[in-house]
Amino acid sequence: MLDRQFVLNLANQIANFQQRNNGYLARQEIERLHSELCHDEKRLEPFGFKVYSQGDEDGIIEEICRRLKMTLGTFFEIGVENGLECNSLYLIHRGWKGCWIEGNQNYCDSIQKKFASIIPRRLQLFSKTVSVDNINSLIVEAGFDRNNLDFLSIDIDGNDIYLLECLEHFPKIICIEYNARFPGNLIKKQVYDPKRFWQETDYFGSSLSALCEAADKKGYRLVGTNITGTNAFFVRSDLVENLFCENCSPEGLYNPPRYWLIFDHYKYVGHPPDFGPYADLTE
Repeated sequence: MLDRQFVLNLANQIANFQQRNNGYLARQEIERLHSELCHDEKRLEPFGFKVYSQGDEDGIIEEICRRLKMTLGTFFEIGVENGLECNSLYLIHRGWKGCWIEGNQNYCDSIQKKFASIIPRRLQLFSKTVSVDNINSLIVEAGFDRNNLDFLSIDIDGNDIYLLECLEHFPKIICIEYNARFPGNLIKKQVYDPKRFWQETDYFGSSLSALCEAADKKGYRLVGTNITGTNAFFVRSDLVENLFCENCSPEGLYNPPRYWLIFDHYKYVGHPPDFGPYADLTE
């Protein structure tokens, strides 16, 4: 009869091997998707890579900056958790300065310890829950006026679009999470609720089309999304010129949810389905 501990160890070894193999499969799938898009040199997805971002955002942000001829700049990122997987830590390594906003005090305590050597010299940290009532005052408190902020990242798993709609500042680049559950032609957004927290389901945020509608009113153009269907990238319209895809529609630049390619390598295929109040279903 097999020893129980031996069986457990063998099962763990098999699971680890399987997950490692899934990682290789995910990389192959990403490379296949990139190869299909390489015929259009203005697409951003093939430039994606991860240094500290959740997925491939670091590479896409770097490529947008390259096209805009931005080498150094300033950032304001909302929602960074412990700071080790966000959209601006790589920018800090490249010489940028800016501010992180995080509503979870435990994460903020961790950031204060981990990043003590650069706070506040290169990095400001605010322990705040951001809402439509305070986003603009927080940006001002961080030392930015309407025109001296280069990069804004918003990832709060729900009310992101409402922060965009009330924004009174004009960063050159905006990265904002979208809900890829909804295809590019569908306008959907959650009803605003400053007390809502993500329940780790597919009820979160707004569709890409809804974000494009809000961004257009603010003077921004969609320039791309990342391969996992997680984040959308917008550039201020006066800077776009002919640097990005001519077809800037949400249908043209939409990527479906492929969270497994980065997050868990096929262990899970996405967030469990859910439903809640949407702005277009309130009547």
